[in-house]
Amino acid sequence: MLEPFVCPERPQEGLLERVFGRLPPQAPQQESEHDLSLLDVEALERRNLLHDLHHPVQRGGVGICESGLVQVAVVGHVEWVEFARVASVPRTGSIAHARETWEQAGGGGAVAALQLARLGLDVALYTALGTDELGGRARAGLEAAGIRVHSSDGTEPQRRAFCHVDEDGERTITVLGEKLRPRGDDGALPWESLDDTEAVYFTSGDAAALRQARRARVLVATARELATLKAAAVELDALVGSAEDEGERYAPGDLEPSPQLVVSTSGALGGWAQPGGPYQAAPPSGPVEDTYGCGDCFAAGLTYALARGFETGEALALAARCGAGALTGRGVHAVAPGD
Repeated sequence: MLEPFVCPERPQEGLLERVFGRLPPQAPQQESEHDLSLLDVEALERRNLLHDLHHPVQRGGVGICESGLVQVAVVGHVEWVEFARVASVPRTGSIAHARETWEQAGGGGAVAALQLARLGLDVALYTALGTDELGGRARAGLEAAGIRVHSSDGTEPQRRAFCHVDEDGERTITVLGEKLRPRGDDGALPWESLDDTEAVYFTSGDAAALRQARRARVLVATARELATLKAAAVELDALVGSAEDEGERYAPGDLEPSPQLVVSTSGALGGWAQPGGPYQAAPPSGPVEDTYGCGDCFAAGLTYALARGFETGEALALAARCGAGALTGRGVHAVAPGD
């Protein structure tokens, strides 16, 4: 966790102390990290500096938007995930005994939306849910977390997944069924609302859905959907991939137009941004539970930071904190400012 430098003249000092605890004086070079933490606190105060510029007439200089929150969205898929904690992933022909089991709404869209909600934002999820009981349970769980769920019409059952978590916290996933993707031509989805949305994180959907997502001021996407990104041919503000996952690798020239920022993650090693160069991973704030959702929490944190106007280094630092935070809770887990 970042250790902000608290100056006496800062009006947020009291709130900072309540969130982070009283801190000893730090050297002046801590100032950039302090500013990063102040933006976290502003989310808790329901202040939105970005909307001061985006809605100057509506705000009238008051300093609080109609909702008081940055409006962001996730366009992506949801899976109903059953988790089993085992000593090790079973070998061919063997039997594994689960020490713990649980289930919840997961998948890239659900994970990212939960992380953005935990950062204090007004979050909408554009997705496709099954019409069966599991689809209803997924919707109920996401809405209970404060996420506005917009789902495509359909008749297919909810996509499911089974996730083994071994004693080191590494996850191994088996998906059941085809990915249910939101469609850009689906009139049941309020795509026009994205005109007033600061940022969108795209985890899945068809090419038309990605073009709809481009309505937002900032558009971040996962490299997992490279074929869709190529077909849509829209400019991304950021593309997030993985150097450790063959399905999430991006090479210069893969997309036209090229993304403004390309981030390749490498787990505990940190990663590489272009432009920007290498960045460090954030240490987890507690014992590692499992690695499920770390990548999408990282990308959601990056989306938040870019929406707030952070410089690249600060944006990556906050994203790394979100990714590390996902390690400390079981299954779908996200961190709030100050966690």
